[in-house]
Amino acid sequence: MLNVDGLTFSYAIEELPPGKLPFRRWRWELWHGARLEAAGWRVSERDALRALWLHASRVGHRLFGLAAPTPDARAVPPFHPGAAVRGRHGAIDFTLAPRALAEQGAAWPSRT
Repeated sequence: MLNVDGLTFSYAIEELPPGKLPFRRWRWELWHGARLEAAGWRVSERDALRALWLHASRVGHRLFGLAAPTPDARAVPPFHPGAAVRGRHGAIDFTLAPRALAEQGAAWPSRT
């Protein structure tokens, strides 16, 4: 099985201010370098993080011409906004790091 390593994405997630809708919303963005790969919003922070992780997997597989595995929310490891996390889904290993860290040129998390 092919395994691709070293892929890094940056992300941003924020709670949207109250508006016409009577519930809280979180906006998320997935970046690969200077390119915005995906964005959206969800009604819970946990769902926004899950969508972010699954889109990173999908984009990573697409970058290498691989078929992405079926999206499975149970495969998403728990992580908190603002944390850097390493992930593996299908044939892709990737790192998700907050966009603020990527812009500052901070070190990526070490391999565990």
